[in-house]
Amino acid sequence: MLAIKKTGGETVGMGDYWNFTNGERVLFSAKGVLPGRADETYHIVPPAAVLVAGPVLGLVYAVFLPFIGIAMLLSLAARKLFGGLLQSTYRGAAFSWKPSEAYLAGKKGRSRRTISKKEEEKKE
Repeated sequence: MLAIKKTGGETVGMGDYWNFTNGERVLFSAKGVLPGRADETYHIVPPAAVLVAGPVLGLVYAVFLPFIGIAMLLSLAARKLFGGLLQSTYRGAAFSWKPSEAYLAGKKGRSRRTISKKEEEKKE
């Protein structure tokens, strides 16, 4: 049986080997060792398969392009119509604490000088 899947570091014969995860293509005209670690996978891809896959992938792209455009328009319309509502709901439900701020001197709007008359009387 013909194995079309090889791993990095394996000795292979002549052929065209592709690593689909990073797009690397290695061409051997004689016996050689595939580059990379043992967890990297290379596939033997005959040139005829590449010639057939190109037009098929182009057709799939052309068929789904109108649906992608419609989905983008619906998403944009929903953001324009309901974006303000969602943003105000988020502001009302979210905490006022922000992790990037320290609040070492207290929160904004609160002054140390504002002491009630009862607290002044207690101090005296």
